[in-house]
Amino acid sequence: MPHPSSHRSAGSGASAASAPDWHAWSDAWTRHIPTLTGRHDLSVTVAPGAGGGAPACFYPHARRVEVDATHIGAPDVADPHKASHKRLVPTAYGLLVHEAAHAAHSLWTAPTDTPPVVAAVADLLEESRAENRQRGRRRGDRRWLRHTVTALLDPGDAPVDDAWHAAHLAGLLLARVDARIITAKDIKGVRAVVTAVLGRKTLRQLRDVWREAHTVDDTDATAMIDLAWRWCRILGIDPHQRPEPPQPDPGAFAGQLAQALADYLAHATGVTPAEYAAQQIQSQHGAPAWWTRRDPTDAERSAARHLAARMRRARTHVPEPDSRPSPIPPGRLRTRHAITAKAQIAAGSMPTATPWQRRSQIPPPKPTLHLAVLVDTSFSMHSYSAPMSSAGWMLAHAARTNHAITTMIGFGSSATVLVPPRQHPTHVLDMPAVGGTTAFGDAVKLADQLLHLRQPGRLRMLAVVSDGDLPDIEPAQRLITTLHQSGCAVLWLRPADLTGHTFGHTTTLLVDDPVAAVDAIADAAVAALEHA
Repeated sequence: MPHPSSHRSAGSGASAASAPDWHAWSDAWTRHIPTLTGRHDLSVTVAPGAGGGAPACFYPHARRVEVDATHIGAPDVADPHKASHKRLVPTAYGLLVHEAAHAAHSLWTAPTDTPPVVAAVADLLEESRAENRQRGRRRGDRRWLRHTVTALLDPGDAPVDDAWHAAHLAGLLLARVDARIITAKDIKGVRAVVTAVLGRKTLRQLRDVWREAHTVDDTDATAMIDLAWRWCRILGIDPHQRPEPPQPDPGAFAGQLAQALADYLAHATGVTPAEYAAQQIQSQHGAPAWWTRRDPTDAERSAARHLAARMRRARTHVPEPDSRPSPIPPGRLRTRHAITAKAQIAAGSMPTATPWQRRSQIPPPKPTLHLAVLVDTSFSMHSYSAPMSSAGWMLAHAARTNHAITTMIGFGSSATVLVPPRQHPTHVLDMPAVGGTTAFGDAVKLADQLLHLRQPGRLRMLAVVSDGDLPDIEPAQRLITTLHQSGCAVLWLRPADLTGHTFGHTTTLLVDDPVAAVDAIADAAVAALEHA
């Protein structure tokens, strides 16, 4: 998600190439923009990819507003020359109103010697200030600005639970409550988490800052910069010592801030949090369309059945004495339940009570196994790509009837979900060995999001197939240590013929070939069930 400052670019930008199909939208909104802004020198460009990487953007020097046509869909979804089109594309029209607010009220620019962290805070404060002014001038625009929030925000805006990102989230959402764009009820969960991270006193001080920003004149750059300096002092940031905005720790997992923001966005878009998370994962980590899919071979089907049988035996290999209720003898009579059964019979209903209790040898209850497999897809691991693709399909089908949940994620330059949890693919998805290993941290965090690997009280395991040659060793080690300390076993399978780093808090095995790696994962899963 681009920083809010990207919605109001200081440069003139390069005019997005408006596709011919979208000329009608650009023309209609160019004619409409004076109504929203009171300015007659602005143009609007609507095209796929417009906005400079943001959903929409205002270029003050070029006097141009750009809106990404992705938020409209198809050009023929509505007639932009008719007023009724707003109801059909509320998010896109809300983006136009949001940029119109910047065009009408964001008439100041930060001095060139302003530290970047101060400029970032000033731009953050400007988001709610501009919308507050737009709502005050055109009260009906609040309806459309509410739709915009879901397009301008992303769970990635709060990647870790620290003071900077909690304050950033407060400036994006809580400040919009005081601007009367959204309601306090909308962000009740977000407010609770932000308060827990920042503390009531700090949050109260930050609120004083953004409420004062809402009263600043449209051209008063000095006041906005002063408020941004005050914001930094409240958070204990010295822009002279740390001029750049704080970056999230790559070795830390997402926390309550990200979850609260995701819950808010799910509610705002009218879906459940689980559905929203699935949509986000599919859009950000879905397999590319050019990856090949094929039918599983007979050998793969046989291997899946064999693994399923091993997992089934692991759950039942040591029967334990236990007692279970029974409606008929033999066994020990339970008087209370016998009286209940007689009363049910006398009432003419089907008896559900079980008066007898018998002892028997039954398999002990076993917890559900949560297994995530991460596969290195860099070129050095090319010989492992095809076997591990097969392993993902086999694990998913073996887990189907054995109270196990598995997922397989490939990591290279990005993290890609090959086999989502609780799904049983009909085809084997072959992953190519391309790219580097920069996305290992993203893959670990994605596995935790899918299977809750840090949540205690369940049987969890993370298996990594990689040579360990990662660009960021220290953040990766902190992620692994966090999983280890939470009780999640980490199995690292490293090719014996490749050199790489050996991580702590892992069980590291050197494997001679890809088949040995697949067998090691299967053996570890079976052993985990046997000893659970």
